[in-house]
Amino acid sequence: MSENVVHLHKNTDPPTDTATVTTLTVVPDPAPSTPVPLWVRSGRTVKTAATHENTKSTVRAVARHSLYTFNGGRIVARRTWDGRTGARYERMIRAAEAAGNLEAAEEWEERLQRFRDARHRRRMDLLHSPVDAAKGALVGTGMGIGGLIALGVVMAIANEDITDVITPISAVIHFIALMIRIVQVVWGPLISIGPFLVLLALWSVGRKQQAAPQWALPANVRTGEGEPITPSIVVKALRDLGVPALRNAIKEMGDAGASMLGPIRIAGCGVEVDVTLPSGVATNEVQGRRRKLAENLTRHEHEVFITIPEAARTVRLWIADSGALDEPIGPSPLVTDETLTANYKTGRAPWGQDLRGDAAELSVYQRHLLVTGLSNQGKTAALRALALWLALDRTVQFWIADLKGIGDWAPFDGIAKVLIEGPSDNHCIQATEMVEDAVEEMNRRIEAIRKDPSIVFPPLIVLVDEAQKAFMCPAKGEDGRPYGGSKATSRYFMAVREIHNQGRAVDVLMWQGTQDPTDQNLPKLVREGAHTRASLVVGTESQAEMALGAKAVNAGAAPHLLRQGLDKGTLVVASDGIAIPAGQASITVRTHFIDDEPAAEIAARAKALRDGVTTLRVIDRDEERDALADIAAVIGDTARLRTDEVLKRLHVLDTAVYREWNNVRLKRLLEEHGEEPKKSHGVMVVRRDDVARALANRDAEGSASAAE
Repeated sequence: MSENVVHLHKNTDPPTDTATVTTLTVVPDPAPSTPVPLWVRSGRTVKTAATHENTKSTVRAVARHSLYTFNGGRIVARRTWDGRTGARYERMIRAAEAAGNLEAAEEWEERLQRFRDARHRRRMDLLHSPVDAAKGALVGTGMGIGGLIALGVVMAIANEDITDVITPISAVIHFIALMIRIVQVVWGPLISIGPFLVLLALWSVGRKQQAAPQWALPANVRTGEGEPITPSIVVKALRDLGVPALRNAIKEMGDAGASMLGPIRIAGCGVEVDVTLPSGVATNEVQGRRRKLAENLTRHEHEVFITIPEAARTVRLWIADSGALDEPIGPSPLVTDETLTANYKTGRAPWGQDLRGDAAELSVYQRHLLVTGLSNQGKTAALRALALWLALDRTVQFWIADLKGIGDWAPFDGIAKVLIEGPSDNHCIQATEMVEDAVEEMNRRIEAIRKDPSIVFPPLIVLVDEAQKAFMCPAKGEDGRPYGGSKATSRYFMAVREIHNQGRAVDVLMWQGTQDPTDQNLPKLVREGAHTRASLVVGTESQAEMALGAKAVNAGAAPHLLRQGLDKGTLVVASDGIAIPAGQASITVRTHFIDDEPAAEIAARAKALRDGVTTLRVIDRDEERDALADIAAVIGDTARLRTDEVLKRLHVLDTAVYREWNNVRLKRLLEEHGEEPKKSHGVMVVRRDDVARALANRDAEGSASAAE
C-alpha cells in the first residue's frame, strides 16, 4: 500500500490569539489504474520497432544485399549458359521475328548454325584428345628429362664433378616439392574463404545490375532522383506499361527489347529516344498511357512527352531530368538587349525556349495568329511579347482591342493607332467595328494593288485580346444583325473570316487571344483560318483539338496534359513559322515573361523609333462625343492633316457617331467656331493650330457665359 501524502496549510483566517495555527490535511493517493497486460505492451513495442524508419532501412538493406547475391548468381549462370549453348542466338532470332525483321532473323540463324558446327568439331576433337594428350605429355616429359640431363653433363664437365649430372633434375624435384608444401599450407584457408570470395563476386554482379525489387533499393534510386535514363530502364518501363502484346513481344526478344530503341540523345534538359514498336502494338496505345510510362521511368507525368515521328510504328519519347521543368527560364532578349530590333518580313520573335533549352523563335510574316488557353495562364503575356518585338519595326501598324481592360496593353498607347480597352458590350461593339474597318482597309489595299501592283503597304496587325467576349456579345446593330455569334449574320465573325481569307495578301493580319475554346466562343471557321495556333493548358482533349487541330493532337500535341497553374506560359505551338523537329506536328515552348515595367521600357524604345504616333483611345458609346475635341485628338502633333484623313480617323474613333460625316459637315463644324479648312498645295487640310484656337475660343466663351 502506498503511503498517504500529508500537506501543511497555514490557516488564513484571523487567529484567535497571537499563535500561528497550522492545519494538517491528509490526502490519500489516487487509486492505481488498471495495469496494461504484458502481451499488449509487447505488441506495442514490436509495432513501434517494426514501423521505425531505422528498422525499415535495415530490412531493406538486408533484403537488397541478399537478393544482389542470389540474382547475381542467376545472371552469371545465364551468361554461362548463353556462352556454352545457342540460347542467345535463339533469343535474337525470336526478337527479329517479333519485330518483323526477317533479314535479321536469317542472319542470326546462320550465326547459330556456324556456332553449332564449331561446337560439333570441338566435341569430335575431344575423342582423340586423350591419346594426343598422353603422347604429348610423354614426349614432353622425355624431352624435359633429356634436357635436364644434358644440362647436368655440361655442368659436370665445367665443374669436373660427375655428381653435377643430376643437379638440374634434383633442383626441379625440390621446386616441385616446395610448390606442394605451399599448396598444402594455402589450401586450407583457400577452401575456407573461397566460398565467401565467390559470394562477393556474385554480389558485385547483382549490385551493378540493381538486381533487387524496387522496394528494397536505396531511397535515391526508388524516387528516381538523379537516375539516368538507360536502355534497360526504357525497355522495362515499356514492358510494364500494361499492353499485353508489347509485354509478350519484349519477353520473346533475345536482346530483351533493346532492338526497339534508337540511340538515346541528349536534348536540352532531358533525353530523347525513338522506340520502334513491335508488330501488333499501335502508337496510340503508348500515348494513352503517358502517366504510367512516366511513373515507370520514375518521372512525373509532365516530364515525359510522347510524339509521333514520320517513321511508321514509332513513338518519340522526350524525358526531362527530374525537376528540370520546374526551373524558370531566363529573361527575354527584349529585356536584356536594348539594341535588339525587329523585322516583320525576315525576322523572328524571341518567344521563349523549347524543351531542349534551345531558343524558340517565331516568324509572324503574313501569318494570322491564335492563342488559346484557360484563364490566368499567360495568354496575354505571350501575345504581348510578340507584339512588343514587332513594335520595334517602325513600319508595322497596330490596331488593338483589349476586352479585358485592366491595362495590360497600356504600353501601346503611342504605338497603336487604335486602342480599345474595356470589358463591356460597348467595347465589344467598338472592337467589332475596328475589325470591320480593317476589312475596309484590306479591300482598299487590294483595289489599289490591282491598279498598281508595285504599291507596298505597311503591315497592319489587328489584335483582339479576350476575343471570346466579341464572339459572345449579345448586342445587335440598327439593322438587326448581331455583333457576336458564329453564324453568317454575325458581324465580328464575318469580319474576321474576311481578313483570314484575303488579309495576308496585303499584310492585314488578325491576331486573337481567347479563353477556354468552344464552338460557341471560337467557331471552327475562325480557328482553322489561323496559320499559327498556340495553346496554353486547356481542360479537355476536345478543347486541345479546337485549339491546335486534330492532326496536331493525334500526332502527340497535348496542351490538355499541361499542369494548370504550374505550367504558366508553356505553349504547345503548331505553325510553319517556328522550327519544329522533323516528323512532329507541334512544339512545346516555354515563353519568356515580360513584366509591366520592362514592357513599358521596350514600348518606350519602340515609340522612339516611330517619331510619335497618335493613339485613338476609343471611349464608351454612352459618353457624349465632343466633335471638336475629337478632331484635335485625331490630328495629334501633326501640323496639318488632309480632311479625308481626319474623317477616316474620326470614323475609326467611333464609327456609329462619325459614319455619316463628310467634308461639308466637317467644314460647317469648324466655321461655327470661327475656323475652316484651308488648302495646302491644292489639297484641303485641317491645321492643328486652327483647331486649338477654336477650342480655346469656345472655352473662353463658355467661361464668360458661366460668369454672367
